[in-house]
Amino acid sequence: MDLLNTLVDKGLRRELPTREEALAVLATSDDELLEVVAAAGKVRRQWFGRRVKLNYLVNLKSGLCPEDCSYCSQRLGSKAEILKYTWLKPDDASKAAAAGVAGGAKRVCLVASGRGPTDKDVDRVSETISAIKEQNEGVEVCACLGLLSDGQAGRLRAAGADAYNHNLNTSEATYGDICTTHDFSDRVSTVQQAQAAGMSACSGLIAGMGESDGDLVDVVYALRELDPDSVPVNFLIPFEGTPLAKEWNLTPQRALRILAMVRFVCPDIEVRLAGGREVHLRSMQPLALHLVNSIFLGDYLTSEGQAGQDDLAMIEDAGFEVEGTDTTTLPEHRRPGCDGAADETAAETAAAEAPAATVPTPSDETRRDLVSVRRRGAGTDLPPNA
Repeated sequence: MDLLNTLVDKGLRRELPTREEALAVLATSDDELLEVVAAAGKVRRQWFGRRVKLNYLVNLKSGLCPEDCSYCSQRLGSKAEILKYTWLKPDDASKAAAAGVAGGAKRVCLVASGRGPTDKDVDRVSETISAIKEQNEGVEVCACLGLLSDGQAGRLRAAGADAYNHNLNTSEATYGDICTTHDFSDRVSTVQQAQAAGMSACSGLIAGMGESDGDLVDVVYALRELDPDSVPVNFLIPFEGTPLAKEWNLTPQRALRILAMVRFVCPDIEVRLAGGREVHLRSMQPLALHLVNSIFLGDYLTSEGQAGQDDLAMIEDAGFEVEGTDTTTLPEHRRPGCDGAADETAAETAAAEAPAATVPTPSDETRRDLVSVRRRGAGTDLPPNA
């Protein structure tokens, strides 16, 4: 297929595809799916070999968020029957993190619900970062605490935070449809603050909220412009008790096409398969490893994931290997201090207008059995899944 040959060539040169090419990937048929995966896999292997980076989530504070993000089980007014608890003590958070590290995780992601941290919250998280780093040599720590105020990014960096996560989630044009308590520019600003403070930026999206192909392409191009080091791709988990509970728009095939499109647009960036992979990819998860080079191990914030040992077996059976702490994830040209930024000469072409595809028709079948609320790990007396 000429399209795929073009995209592979561009990916190997770190050249930005046109917006039309990205849309065309999403429009490919199920009959062409394996060709799409194989093509994007060539780009993935060029920059990341067959390594898979493991990340582990620790939910420091669950539920009771004042923001109204429609996709979130922790949102204001959520009736989802999730775990709710206030801040974990640093030692308890460190113990939770240790379970993930023991399971093979290279990065620990510390997440707290809320609009953003207070200065006291930053102090608390700083203590947690120190405790984790003292007990787990070589582990990376990423903080995800919401919108940052002036000076907070620098304080987190000084405390030892290697990265900061704040997702764009959807396109700027449709952001107001999923959240009214803050806007798209607030999220962009927080990512930029993290970068300015010297932290590695982690920012991604959520697919399956009823968006069009055009919306998906727009948010991925916005992410490419922000130039984060990692891009988590989440697939909506339609929790009962949230406004998007009926949004079951994804098939395993569509999820794979979305991942392939992200890889072509972000060829040398860590693309992480994140929340919702078990729900929407199901038995086709191993194919996704040919597109992404990073996954979350075990459970998520408020939902349970596949057993950690099953994750490890899947990686091995698919012919990949877990990335060790002695290996640098990003290609050399993207590491701090290196002069080798991706060629942006095609950026103007990428901004060209193209007709957006229609929103996919939701499935008639709602698979409530696939959404499993987390009842173990942080905030409970039960051991975590790692």
